[in-house]
Amino acid sequence: MTPETLDRILPLVMAGYGAVMTLVLHTRFFMELAETRLPESLNQQFRAHRGLGIICLIVGGLWSLQNLWI
Repeated sequence: MTPETLDRILPLVMAGYGAVMTLVLHTRFFMELAETRLPESLNQQFRAHRGLGIICLIVGGLWSLQNLWI
């Protein structure tokens, strides 16, 4: 895998992870489902990734836009 290929794929993976985590963590249905089905320790760990999801969404999105612009 060349650095150019990695530079094209990694931002999309980051933006995708951020989009999925942000969608799941900010949707009432999914959060209620997680509260009822996950153990409390795993639920807290899941909620702790809210900031990481938003950061990955922003950084991956900007990085993807940079690759499109250049």
